[in-house]
This record gives sequence, C-alpha cells and structure tokens, in this order.
Amino acid sequence: MTQVIFLKGLMLGVALACILPVLLPPGHWWRIPAGIALGLLIGLGLAASIPGGYLSYVISFLIMASIYGMISLGLNTQWGYAGHLNFGVAGFFAVGAFTSALFTIEAPTGIAAQYTQVLFGLEMPFLVGVAAAAVVSGVVAFVVAIPLLRLRMDFLAIGTIGLAEIIRLIFQNERWLANGPQPLRGIPQPGRCLFESQVCDWVPQNMVWIFEPFSTRDYSAFYLMVVALFLMLSYVVIERACRSPWGRMLRAVRDDEASAAMNGKHVTFARVQAFVVGAVIMGIAGALYAHYSVAIDYSHFHALFATFLVWIMLMLGGSGNHRGAILGAIIIWGVWSGTAFLANALQPVLAAIHDDLPGRAQYIRWLLVSLLLAGIVLFRPQGLLREEMRVSNYLRDGWKKVSGASARDRDEKTGRS
Repeated sequence: MTQVIFLKGLMLGVALACILPVLLPPGHWWRIPAGIALGLLIGLGLAASIPGGYLSYVISFLIMASIYGMISLGLNTQWGYAGHLNFGVAGFFAVGAFTSALFTIEAPTGIAAQYTQVLFGLEMPFLVGVAAAAVVSGVVAFVVAIPLLRLRMDFLAIGTIGLAEIIRLIFQNERWLANGPQPLRGIPQPGRCLFESQVCDWVPQNMVWIFEPFSTRDYSAFYLMVVALFLMLSYVVIERACRSPWGRMLRAVRDDEASAAMNGKHVTFARVQAFVVGAVIMGIAGALYAHYSVAIDYSHFHALFATFLVWIMLMLGGSGNHRGAILGAIIIWGVWSGTAFLANALQPVLAAIHDDLPGRAQYIRWLLVSLLLAGIVLFRPQGLLREEMRVSNYLRDGWKKVSGASARDRDEKTGRS
C-alpha cells in the first residue's frame, strides 16, 4: 500500500512539475527547478494526506483543467496574437477527438458491428492517433480559413459558429462516420495495460514489478502525467514561436494590417497560419479528451462547454499571454466544478420554493459563470496576466545588457566601486 501511495504521488508530482513551471513568472532561472521541486512535494503530499476518493477527484480535475488549458492556448494563438474572433472552437475540438478515436479504435466485428458503425478502425498507437488529430484539424482549418478569414469581427464570429455547428451535426447524423448519435465506445487509453492483469508487450520484464501493486483505478494518475506533458510541450513550442519574428509579425498584422503589409509581410498568409496553428493545438486537446473519456458523442462538443467556457478562461487569464491562458483555464474549471456542488446544495431550498425548480438547478451554474464574465469585462478586461508588450527575448536580453552597461558607466563617473 505504501508503494502504491508513493508511486501514485510521484506520478502526480511529475504532472505538477510539468504545469507549475509554466505558471511561474518567466525570465527567472529559478522557476524551472523551483516548479519541479514544488510539484514533486505537492504531489507526494497530496497522495499521502488525501483519501483515495478525494485524490481521484483532484486528479480528474487536473486532467480536465489541463485539456482546457491546451484549448485556451490554441484560442490565444488565434485571438490573442492574430485577432481572429473564433467562436468555432468546439468544431476543431470535435475533429481532433473523433479523428484520434477512429485511428486508434478497434474495428467492431460480429454482433457489435450491428450497433457500432465507424468509417474505419485502424488500431494505431496512441501517438499516431494524436498526430492524426493534429494533422486533420490543421487541414480542416486551412480549408475553411481561406473563405472565413475574409470576414472580420462579428461576421467572422458568426461564420465560425456556423462551422462548429456543421461539424457537430455531421458527427451527429452521419452514422457511417463515427456511429452517429450513439456514443463511440471502446477508445483505447495509452498505457492502460500497465494497470490491468495483462502485461504490456513493450514493458521490459525486469520492470513489471513496479506496476504489479496498481489497479485500474490508479490509471488516472498516469494519464494526468501524459496530459501534463502535452500541455508543457504545447506551451514551450507556442511560447517560443510567439516570441520569435513569426509571433511579432502576427501582432503587427493584428494591430495594423496596412502597416504590416507596407513592411513586406504577407498579411493573408500570416492570418491563415495563426488560424491553423491554433486549430492544431485544439485538435490535440480533443484527442487527449477522447482517450480520457473512452466514449464520446456529438453532445460532448456543445458550444457552451467547448467554446463559451474557453473564451471565459482566456479572458480571465489574459488575452495575449500564454501563462494567463493556462491559469484562466485552471481557475474557471475550478469555478465550474465548484458550482456543481453549490447547485446540489441549493436543491432543497429550490424545492421549498417550487417543485419544478430543483430540475433547473444546473442553470445556476451558467448564471454564476455569466456573472463572473461580466465582472471580468467591467473590472479586469485585460485579464489576470496582461499581455506583454515586449515579447522578444533578444530585445529583452539586449535591454538588460544596455541597462547594465549604463549603470556601470554611471558608477564609474561618480567614483563608485
């Protein structure tokens, strides 16, 4: 039992060690080792002090918050850096989820084939499914970006809403594609065999003893580690890209297209690039969600859950700031999860008022989130972490050198040592 607690805490600690350095202030050498050490300590402490049921809830919360954090990163690339008012987040999220599921699921045979219809079941590895989700989401984004990005602001928002609904209705009505309105079940989970009686073929025999004490209920800690690793890699790649000349070009196109065009930038191509990159990240997040849920259908990708919540996350965290996008996702998902307990607690009070009100307790959650959105717009429109105006690492390092040289010259003139 002690070995299970330690290993589970270690996996939770590794996941937190991937997330916490992302949230710490950039530009400080200590943030990576401090985040890793703090994550390991918190993970081991949670595993040792929290009962199993509550720990499973914490792990599930962190998995969904990390997945939403990736979607928020993709939206931040589109809106925060390129100014695309994309209200079709749910569409690319769904494309990534169903694509990865179709590439990795086993083709139904026998009686199961009568109830589950899919276009194909390739039984490919997990990473191949994630890669396919990224590629297909990017291709769909490229195809629709050419006509959609000719629109601006409100018209672009309407167009992307229509795109998301078209994608959702296709998966809902075309039964041959992904089982139509019925759930698409049996989506494999990476490394699941480590926590079952069977032994994975790719695990060395001298390491099998490490996973023997585990049961299937301990798998969520391992999957959290996988999702956190994808979140960290997505953040590092997109942060580096947006601090490069490519990111500065996107900001120039967002702020003033005419000036960017006069400086030789291909405005249309830059806008398409940002739209595709954001969709790729959303597609990867959809793939991670599909393998976590095991069974998905069109109702999982409703605009309220897969678009509206993501926009609130980005607005709270800070548009144009990748750390803010992840921080906003964690906070808003915490608020959304907490309102479920509040809605359940208010049911007796609502029943005392009228018999029909307890069935409408779920709307209290949307009411509270809407009030939070109104508060953000009124009192903190820039978000918790505002956009950084100087994003170039080269300029920032150069400014430090110039500032240091100026300080030394001033000290020499005044006779200071």
